[in-house]
Amino acid sequence: MNEIPERRGSGCFGCLAILAVLVAVIAFLAGRPLLEDRSGGGPPAAPPVASPSRTVTEPSGRRPGVVNIDTEQGLRSTRAAGTGILMDSSGVVLTNNHVIQGATAIRGTVTDNGRAFTAEVLGYDKSGDIAVIRLRGAARLRPAVFGDSRTVLPGDPVTAVGNAGGKGGAPTVVTGKVTALDRQITATDQNDGSTERLTAMIETDAPIRPGDSGGPLLNTAGQVIGMNTAASVSFRVQQEGNPRGYAIPSDRALAVARQIQRGEGSATVHIGRTPMLGVQVRSPGAAEPGGPPPPATSGALIADLIPGTPAEAAGLRPGAVIVALNDRPVDSPATLTDLLLLHHPGDIVRVGWVDTDGRRYTTPVRLAEGPPQ
Repeated sequence: MNEIPERRGSGCFGCLAILAVLVAVIAFLAGRPLLEDRSGGGPPAAPPVASPSRTVTEPSGRRPGVVNIDTEQGLRSTRAAGTGILMDSSGVVLTNNHVIQGATAIRGTVTDNGRAFTAEVLGYDKSGDIAVIRLRGAARLRPAVFGDSRTVLPGDPVTAVGNAGGKGGAPTVVTGKVTALDRQITATDQNDGSTERLTAMIETDAPIRPGDSGGPLLNTAGQVIGMNTAASVSFRVQQEGNPRGYAIPSDRALAVARQIQRGEGSATVHIGRTPMLGVQVRSPGAAEPGGPPPPATSGALIADLIPGTPAEAAGLRPGAVIVALNDRPVDSPATLTDLLLLHHPGDIVRVGWVDTDGRRYTTPVRLAEGPPQ
């Protein structure tokens, strides 16, 4: 979510709202597709892609297709902000997954005309930090124009556009050049302690800031050749040397977005609503000072329960360790999150867990709906 400190940043309530499992301190999970074809049938329309252009001219002052995204994270009592890129005139928006992660409400404002809409999550790729949302009731919007990221070369001038600082209003614009291609970076989610390796990134010296995440990286013709990925309060990019900006190449981001639009889930792509188990978990680790040892050395130790959720109703208790889901082993909070994301709200799953006395149980649990993971 590109949490913005000035907007009460996103804290860590307990850990990544894997409300369905809450990996490391709280982690919610994602669920089933809300995809519906509003175009009257046929495959989803592809965003406009311009022919490659290497003209060394400044982009037009008007940059259509930029969306300011504001989220509420009700379970953490925080707000966050980021940016999105309009893919089509009906309000389908490409953004980073961490921009909408944990959101209980999403609002998108089209910067071309100031119109604001509530939004729904169509799907996301947590490991690739890519998400697609839809602005409800939107029509006749002016989408961004996408270029071919395969033509990008080191030294190319670029412009990064976004909602820096989460201040809203007209997008901020910073310029720079491409400093490297095919870079690999490690992004750490401070909410659940999980890390993701983002590969084949475009590196620039454009000074992007929290809030710019999900916004467009433009070439000199004003075409989108990347999606900016910035650090935030809970999403940190580990890098060496001088701070750099990183962007996901547009070709890769669009490939995942089109998969989401088609409703094709996979081991990495979650479609639609997020399932919720309702536990705050962490790695078992060592015993707390003066406390008993954990009942299992690996798995997801339940630090707390979300009141009124399926886990509480099923009799799971703090101090127990979840060790399996549908007979598949759970060796860490991150694994629990990944396995939960293969399901949807309403699914019944078998939770294997070990109580504080070391006794093992298997309990059926019907998953509820929670925020995106």
